[in-house]
Amino acid sequence: MKDKTKISSDNKSKKVILVVVAHTDDETIGMGGTISRYTENGDKVYGLSMTDGVGARLQKDKKSIKLREKASINAGKILGLDWLEPGKFPDNSMDSVSLLDIVRLIEKAKTKVNPDIIYTHSAADLNIDHRVVSQAILTAFRPQTDENWQEIRTFEVASATDYGHKSVTNNFYPNLYIDITNTWKNKLAALNEYAMELKSAPHSRSLDGIENLAKYRGNQVGLCHAEAFEIIKKIVR
Repeated sequence: MKDKTKISSDNKSKKVILVVVAHTDDETIGMGGTISRYTENGDKVYGLSMTDGVGARLQKDKKSIKLREKASINAGKILGLDWLEPGKFPDNSMDSVSLLDIVRLIEKAKTKVNPDIIYTHSAADLNIDHRVVSQAILTAFRPQTDENWQEIRTFEVASATDYGHKSVTNNFYPNLYIDITNTWKNKLAALNEYAMELKSAPHSRSLDGIENLAKYRGNQVGLCHAEAFEIIKKIVR
């Protein structure tokens, strides 16, 4: 995890995916089924998180941080995602630190894994950390002549993106739907690793709420379960 050498794919027909999130659990809630699809296809998926996910809470201790870390490792194993060395930015206060510092961490991950597709938060989101990470991605992946990444895609997170409003955060307008009918069971198993972060129904962050969203996105395009994304930049070389 701390190896500074550049990671390369042995089979260039397979994709390298980088998922950048503010907090561990965002990756599973937002796109756990899609991550599982990639890894089942033999693609390589790396995750980069920015905070410990619990630092802003009134009741926090080393035990809760360790539990969150363990949950992320277990969820990663279920989905097939490999975590990179995380950031140590303040939870729910990422707007209080230099954007340049966040960009530099993302650029370090970019250099290390050389991704084909990047996934991150939608900027149309109530959570400030999500919005900051989304902005930092656009800066870190500003097009350069010597890079080969192809797309940046944003995802929604239950109880964050749905809590935004067009007058404040703009709206999330998905234009890509990925079928997760066959990988829903893997997403559900990974969600259960984050049980301490889930709410009771009918909250949108409950298991029922997250599945309802997957069914709704699926229903929009004639599928049983789907995850929705917004392609915000695509380069065809």
